[in-house]
Amino acid sequence: EEGVCLLEEGEVGAGRMAALQRREEDVQKMLKCKTHLGTKNCDVLMAPYVHKRRTDGVHIVNIAKTWEKIQLAARIIAAVENPADVAVVAARPYGQRAVLKFAHYTGAHPVAGRWTPGQLTNQICAKFVEPRLLVVTDPLTDGQAVREASYCNIPVIAFCDTDSPLRYVDVAIPANNKGRNSIALLWWLLCREVLYLKGAMPRTEDWSVMVDLFFYRDPEELEKHEEAAAGGGLSGGGAVPPGDDGFGATYDSAALAGSFMAGADASQPAGGADWAAGGGDWSAGGAGAAGDAGAAAAPVDWAAVDAPTGAPPPVEAQNWDAQPPATGGGDW
Repeated sequence: EEGVCLLEEGEVGAGRMAALQRREEDVQKMLKCKTHLGTKNCDVLMAPYVHKRRTDGVHIVNIAKTWEKIQLAARIIAAVENPADVAVVAARPYGQRAVLKFAHYTGAHPVAGRWTPGQLTNQICAKFVEPRLLVVTDPLTDGQAVREASYCNIPVIAFCDTDSPLRYVDVAIPANNKGRNSIALLWWLLCREVLYLKGAMPRTEDWSVMVDLFFYRDPEELEKHEEAAAGGGLSGGGAVPPGDDGFGATYDSAALAGSFMAGADASQPAGGADWAAGGGDWSAGGAGAAGDAGAAAAPVDWAAVDAPTGAPPPVEAQNWDAQPPATGGGDW
């Protein structure tokens, strides 16, 4: 019986370990988002997480250690009783959307954008918080938050690239924290692992939330897509439905068209007469009429007309040089 119990416990343990193993789909996503690509510089404390260095000088991060650290960080986050006591920080634009999504699904406190100095140490600060755990996207750009956390003895979890400083960082997740897709995928994996550990969903089921929701979206690209969609809708040639014209009046397009055609038919001559057949020489008729009208009035020679009477006399020119100079000038 003891042997059977040990065998069953071993099978259960093996099943749990298999569930914790990284999936092939997750590895493909990490490779697709270039999570394994580091920088040409490597910190001495990040050297154990580097697999090798390429010929162009770029360091390759070991994905197996990245997955292990994601699981460790998820266990730490899930151990916090109040989810709001976990502060997630992202000062860079690429990580702000991912941080907000992570906070939405896990209940953490998001800090997306500029970190206000004194947010952890100054109690009169408007954004003062007292978290029990701090998760940052980049310990270099979020250095102020990491430094303040060290003053308050708050543990820090950080996504660290090969050149990231590890000072005051308790748990470093080695990965590419500079790519927009890589940052989104890392936060998505961490969020899914936290939900698994909290029992929000079983590990046998895939998370219904796609990683695309964590991706950074450029506002200019969104405006271009909206303009293109609006332009496509206007160029579709859709007919305006009858009804309100926007000014409080209603109309029927068919009735308006019928009345317009009826007025056009009434303006034509009765019997369908041909205007071209009944017309003569219009220019000749016009010339005759003009001749009759101009016969009574003789042409006027404006050059021979005398100037009108009562005109003012011409002004005589004055010789200012002949005038005597003025004397007795005032005292300026």
